[in-house]
Amino acid sequence: MKQSYFKIVENTALTDNVYKMVLQGDTSAITAPGQFVNIRLDGLYLRRPISVCDVQGDLLTLIYKTVGKGTKQMSQMTSGKLDVLTGLGNGYDLTDSGEKPVLLGGGVGVPPMYLLAKQLISQGKQVQVVLGFNTAAEVFYEEAFKALGAEVTVTTVDGSYGVKGFVTDVLEGLEYTYFYTCGPEPMLKAVYKASRTSGQMSFEKRMGCGFGACMGCSCKTITGYKRICKEGPVLKKEEILWED
Repeated sequence: MKQSYFKIVENTALTDNVYKMVLQGDTSAITAPGQFVNIRLDGLYLRRPISVCDVQGDLLTLIYKTVGKGTKQMSQMTSGKLDVLTGLGNGYDLTDSGEKPVLLGGGVGVPPMYLLAKQLISQGKQVQVVLGFNTAAEVFYEEAFKALGAEVTVTTVDGSYGVKGFVTDVLEGLEYTYFYTCGPEPMLKAVYKASRTSGQMSFEKRMGCGFGACMGCSCKTITGYKRICKEGPVLKKEEILWED
C-alpha cells in the first residue's frame, strides 16, 4: 500500500452516471489487474474504493459510477489533486488462465477486466470478453476491448443492445480454458454455477478502511473468513462458500 497525491488529468462522462477519471502520479504500487485504490475526498470521513481500469506509466485510469455523495463529488472534479492509497487488494493471478480465457464483467465490474484483458493478450492468449448491462444506455468500453484484440460480446437484460439476457447466457455457449469475473454478487453466484472450469471472482463489498484493519468486509471461505479488501477482492472459485 502506498499513499500518494495524484493530479486529475481527465474526468469525463461515459454514460449518464458512469465516469472515466485519469490521474497522474506514482503508480508503482499497482502490480496486478484487479487491484483497487482508495480516494480521500474533502468533507467525507471514509475513503472511496475504486477498481483500477488501466495503468500506463504514471497515468492511472479509473471508471466509477455515481451512486452516492462521494462519487457524485468526484464526478464534478475537473482539476486539482487527490490523496490516493494505491496497491490495495490482491488482484488477479494470470498463471492458470490457459490459452483461451473468458472475462465476464457486469456493470461497474467491467473496468478491472480491461487491464486484465490487456495483460493476457500481451501473453498471446485468445481472450474472450463478455460485458453485461441492463440496457443499451449503460454500455461502455465495448470498443476499447475490441481495440485490444479481444473477442467481445455485449449482453443487455432488456435486449436493447447485443445479446438479450445475462453474461451466463453467453458463457454457456463458449469454449474456454478458465474464467475471470467481476460484478454484483448475484452475477458472481450465477457465473459460479454456470462455469465449467476453474476461475477467479472479484467481489464488491462495502469497505471501511480498505486495507484490512476494520474487518468490515469479511466473507466466509473454506479456510475461514477473509477480508475482501486485503485477502481479496479476488477469490478462487474453489474457496468460495455461498451463504443462502
